[in-house]
Parts: sequence; C-alpha cells; structure tokens
Amino acid sequence: MAWGTPSRERRVLKAGHSSIAVTLPKPWAEAMNLRPGDLIVFDQNDDGTLYLKPAPLPGVSPTVAPFLVQARAFDTPGVLERLIVGAYRVGHDAIEVRTDVPLAPERVEEVLAAARGLLGVSVVAQEPTRMVLQNFIDPSKYELPQLVQRMKMILVAFLEEMEEVLGRRTKSRRLSTLEEEGGKVLALLVRQLFLASRDWSLARRIGSPDPRQLLEWRVVVHALSELAELFGETLALLNDESTKLPVAMRAILTQRLPELKAELKGVVEALMHPSLDRACDVYHQSLELSGAWIPPTRGSRKGKTTPSSAPTLTRLLQRGSGYLSHLAEVAIDRAVAAGTETILVEAA
Repeated sequence: MAWGTPSRERRVLKAGHSSIAVTLPKPWAEAMNLRPGDLIVFDQNDDGTLYLKPAPLPGVSPTVAPFLVQARAFDTPGVLERLIVGAYRVGHDAIEVRTDVPLAPERVEEVLAAARGLLGVSVVAQEPTRMVLQNFIDPSKYELPQLVQRMKMILVAFLEEMEEVLGRRTKSRRLSTLEEEGGKVLALLVRQLFLASRDWSLARRIGSPDPRQLLEWRVVVHALSELAELFGETLALLNDESTKLPVAMRAILTQRLPELKAELKGVVEALMHPSLDRACDVYHQSLELSGAWIPPTRGSRKGKTTPSSAPTLTRLLQRGSGYLSHLAEVAIDRAVAAGTETILVEAA
C-alpha cells in the first residue's frame, strides 16, 4: 500500500533540553489515523533501522471477525475445502461456514477433512447450517528455517520410499501420509509468509530480519511445493509400475535417487547457512544431476511394443532436479547478499 510520495528525508529537530525528534510523513499518519498525543511503538533492527506502527489502544483487545464463507448451498465437491484452506493460508484464525440449507453429510466431512489437513485448526462449532473452525497456532513459534527443514525431511522420506519400492518391489504404504504431512507444512509456510508480510516484527521473529527477504522465501516455498507434488506423483507411479519397469530404468533410478537425495540435503543446507562456495557447488551439482536423467527406450512385451512409464518417471525426476537448481540459485543470492565471502574463478 502506498501513501503518496513524501520526501524521504526528514531533518532532526531539537525537542526540549536533551531530546531530539523527527516528524512523520503526513500521508502515512493519516492512513494510520494518528492524532497528536497518540502513541506509536517501534522495533529496532540489527542494522539500526526503526519500524513504527500505532500502539494498540489500552484495555482494548483486538477482535477480528471470522472469515465468512456463505452460500445458499455447497454442491460442488472440493470448493468448500479450497475456500477454507485459502482463508487459513492468508492468515485468518476463525473461519465460519454458513448455508441456507443444512449441509449435506459429504460437505460436513469435507469441512472436517479440511480442518484435519491444517496444522492447529479445529472445528469449534457444528450446526446443520453453520460450522466454525478456529486456528490455535501462535505464528511466532514457527520459524521459517524450522519449517523448511521439516519440509526437507518429508521430501527425503518420499525419496527413501521410492528406493524401498524399487528394492522390494512392493507398494509404499506411506504415500498418503507423506502427502498429508507435506500439505500441512506447506500451508503453514504460506500462512507464515502472508502474516509476516503484514507484520515486520513477526517477520524478524520467524527468521526474515529484512522484509525484502520474504520474496526469497516465497520462491523457496513454491519450489518445495512443486517438489512435493512431483515426488508424490513419482511415488504413486512407482507403486503402480515398479514390477513392470525396464531393467535400464530400474538401474538408472537405483543410481540416481541417492544422488537426488544427497543434493536435496545439500541445497537446503546451503539455503539455511549461506556460503558462496557451498552454494556454487550445489548449483553446479544440481545442473549435472538434471542432465543425467537419460530417458530409456520404450519396452516391449511378447513382441508387441507398449508405452512404458519410464519416460514419465524420467521427466518427473528431471523436473525435480530442475527445482533443486532454482533453490541453489536462491542460495547463491543469499550468500552474495551476506557479503562475507569472495570467490575467484580462474579464466578458461
């Protein structure tokens, strides 16, 4: 939101015998509904930057009306769940569903399933034409690096399940659990980013001392989301086709999956602990890994050529390697922004 374009410079004024003062831009003060005598609170960043906002009124606890989802009836499957997830992701704590006619049992189960799929959310009221969900999570307790590390563990578990399916040629029983856990963490990550974008103090408390870093975090979350979707699709395909894979494809997967897992761990480590040397290494490795997926030829059965799932598996995992290279690029950006190292590259 913009409040005009006032001068970015303010002269420091003397106020009293030993105090100094700086005036506030009028457009901002008007937008915040500030009047002479009102209180403002500030936080000081490590680089000396001050963040100002109006102080809450004494004795008044902020009450936010629930996000209201209202319609005559909800007939299309999935729409109600998506609205609830969207309200949660953008930061609403209370979500109320109302309808003119009693909710069908399928829609009630849809609301309950949406609540189960979101961390910290419970159904606190349930009536024939009304349901209320409440989030009980304190956002300051969930730091962005902590959630990214949790997401890395889930993605590693996906890859380990793929290795198990290849080795034992039995279906994975953890696919739905991993997809559910990944969805919960990703939804909370998006929610944290939305809340932090509106509260700079929260942004610093959860691991983004400079609000401009929130854009970087959004890129990271998007890449993690794509990886979770790709790995889930790959594991589902392996469940169906593991016994039918060509020998060549099975050999490629057996070799490349551990490399992909190691690269995933290295990229996240470079993101969490910026180092230009390490970030350049994982970026180079991710590019090499992306080019190492060689699509095998189509298989044949009893003399008849049939489509194979191998090319699809190859494309999915190659795309996954590509997203790791995107994350490695962010790691390079973070290391450069830190400005603590210089790397010299010899001319060819």
